[in-house]
This record gives sequence, C-alpha cells and structure tokens, in this order.
Amino acid sequence: MRSAPTILHLDMDAFYASVEQASKPSLRGKAVVVGGLGPRGVVATASYEARVFGVHSAMPMGQARRLAPNAAYLVPRFALYRSISEQVMTLLRELSPLVEPLSLDEAFVDLEAGGTAWDERSARLVGTKLRADIRAVTGLTGSVGLAASKMLAKIASEQAKPDGLVVIEPGTERAMLEPMPVRTLPGVGPATGDHLRRAGIHTVGEIAEAGEDELVRLLGKAHGHALFAMALARDERPVVAERETKSVSVEDTYDVDIHDRVRVGMEVQRLADRCVRRLRGAGLSGRTIVLKVRRYDFSTLTRSETLRGPTDDPAVVKEAAARLLDSVDTTGGVRLLGVGVSGLADYTQEDLFAQAAGAGAGEEPPETEEPAEETAVARQETPAERRWPAGHDVLHAEFGHGWVQGSGLGRVTVRFETPDSGPGRVKTFRVDDAALEPAEPLPLVSLPPGADQPAEACVPPDTRTS
Repeated sequence: MRSAPTILHLDMDAFYASVEQASKPSLRGKAVVVGGLGPRGVVATASYEARVFGVHSAMPMGQARRLAPNAAYLVPRFALYRSISEQVMTLLRELSPLVEPLSLDEAFVDLEAGGTAWDERSARLVGTKLRADIRAVTGLTGSVGLAASKMLAKIASEQAKPDGLVVIEPGTERAMLEPMPVRTLPGVGPATGDHLRRAGIHTVGEIAEAGEDELVRLLGKAHGHALFAMALARDERPVVAERETKSVSVEDTYDVDIHDRVRVGMEVQRLADRCVRRLRGAGLSGRTIVLKVRRYDFSTLTRSETLRGPTDDPAVVKEAAARLLDSVDTTGGVRLLGVGVSGLADYTQEDLFAQAAGAGAGEEPPETEEPAEETAVARQETPAERRWPAGHDVLHAEFGHGWVQGSGLGRVTVRFETPDSGPGRVKTFRVDDAALEPAEPLPLVSLPPGADQPAEACVPPDTRTS
C-alpha cells in the first residue's frame, strides 16, 4: 500500500435530494424525499433534514411518509441527475486519468497517477479545490476522503459528511480503525456482522485481535483472509478507470399486481424496447437476453436465451423476451418485470434479424423505435389525462417556469420559482390547461457569459483531519 494519502473518494451529499433543493428555493433547508411515490415505491435519497426523522434510502415510501408526513415527496429526474453527475466527473478527470465511478454521485480518483498530488499537503490542496470547483460549477456540496487506499478513502469521506474533507494521515490508520464497528469494513453486511457478533467480535480492532486463523474458521478462507487484511488497514485494490459493463437492463415495479397475461406480454415488449434504447445509447450489443419476473408471492424467476451472435435489434430482443415469457407461469399475478441483455460486445452481427421467430424474406420491417421512454406513458394517455409527476418542471404561458407540487382530481398545483429566484407563488390549474406544458430543467448555476471554467470559489471551511 502506498504511504501518501493520494487516493481520493468523492461522495456527493444526499445527491438527488440536494439537486431538488438547489433547483427549488422553497425546499432549501426542508425535508425532501426522492423516490417512487406509488404504494410499492422506495426512497432513492432523503435530504439531511428528512434523515433527522429516520428516513433513509431503500426504505419503503409508505414508511417514510409515516415518519416524515410533512416532507416534500418528489419523483426522480434522472436525466438532470446524470447531466450534473457528468459535470462532476469531468472535474475529476481533470485531476487524473484514473477515475473509477461507482455511481452517479460517487467515485475514486488516483491523484498520484495524475501527478496532481504526491504527499499529504498536496492531496489536501487538491481535495479542497475540488470541493470549491464542484460548488462553483453545480451549486452542490460533496464530501471528500483522502487516504493511502480505497477502503480508507471511502471511510474518510463518510466521516467527512456532510460537506467536509477528511485526510487519514499515514501511520494513523490502525488507531483510527480499531474502535469502529465491524460493519465499517467493505463486505461486512448484516449476515456477516451478525455472525461476527455471535463470536464476540464487535469492532475492527477485535477482528485483528481474533487472528487470521479464527476468521478463516468463522467465515471461510477467502472472506477470512480479506477481512483480516482490511482490519490491519491493508487494501491493495487499484483505482480502475474503466469498469467493464456486464449487462444492460431495465425493470419496472407495479403498484398493483398484473394478472392479465396480455398486459404482461405488452409490458415485456415495452421493457425490451427500453432496454434496446439503452443498449444502443451505450454503443453496445449483446448475445444473451434475460427476463426477470417477480410474482405476487415475492418469488423471483429469471429466464435467459443466448443468440448465435450479438445484436441490438429491437425485434430480436422482443421476440426472445416473448419466448422466455412463455416459460413462466404468471397466473397468480406479477409485481415486477425486467428485461436485460448480457454477453455484451461493441459491434453487431448484421444478419441476426433472422433469429427473430417468424422472420422471413417477405416480412414487413419492424415498427419504428420510439424516441424516448416517456412515450410508453404518453401512449396510455389522452390529452385530457396528461400526467404531472411531483417535482417535475413545467412552463406556463403567463407565469413562466415552475414545478409540480402535486396533482389529482383533475387539478395540478404548481409552484413558480427558479434556481435563481426566491421561493415562488403557488397556483392550481386544470390538468388539461392548454397554457401549461412540461419543461426542461433549468441549470442550477448560471455562469457568467463566456465562462467555461469554474471561477475561484470560497473554500468551504470544513477540512477535518483524522
């Protein structure tokens, strides 16, 4: 393991919720919960104000509403989150060629590989400037951990939250880790944690004291060796710039179980279309089509079919998904469906359309691909039934830009404000009001004309050291 703390871990603070607060002045400093709002929805992100009430990610939305009934509950705007994530990742790639994204809001950076840091002082300066640049470009805050390994850098960024910077200085790693609970270490989930606790092991220090042989006896050879090494602050994993994509998939969870077999088939076809759009967007193709079905009793089935070669043809994927569905009993009801493609390649085999069942020389070409995922929603609606997801952007011909606070009973309530305004006024309209239409999100930060680099920003004050 290197001696200097030149591995950086960035974790944006309550990312989705922070984006929503930055774009909606009336929600700043208030509890915000982002996720699926249906009966089976789950929390994607909760703001720190919502976490005070016990709300956290992956919690059922119904439970979140009971804990924080007065919070703002919003539908995610993933296109906006992805665009802001790319701004952040661009800043990280300016620091080093070795950037390993873990999600939209989290990444490792090897500063030494980029020549931007070589010791504790230079690493701290880079981390401080990065936080300032992120604030200048996005208006958001991120927490930074700096250490000599990925494991320690991630632990440091967790200690830095929210909106801080923590450096784990060389020589202090063991003393810092020893009092921490066993769940602090990567790979120690609830089951392993319970197993260790039953053996009287509660802290990282007690893992080290137990010894490698005892850990191997308790957890098996691979897990025992790895856990003992981590307890001694040993982590040799490198920062990997490109993670190979193993599969592309989409899935939907339904508020009410689907019993109609025809409807199930239509949903599978729609998901196959979405999967192919994502596949093509990534410039990929794949050989194995996978169908996922979660039934009414929570049992989950997967079925797969491997083609002769890679494809990104929607007709091929849809036909294969339909064949896979034929082998699954859905009579009791379906609560989740998913379609995926694995065995990925960056090319396609042109003659694979012949693999679609029934394809022949006289057959008409497949239907034109729909341009966007939202088409699946629009296809089910008449103009008088336009949907207005909570938190999404709208534009009114008279009142300008705003966002949906809620809708129902033929009405939609809108708060008219922008990222640069103060809290805005609220008005209610009929859902079919011709003056109201969906809109694109506004930038969170308005840069000066001609500014293509982040201006010097005030350095956030919190630069804690462990």
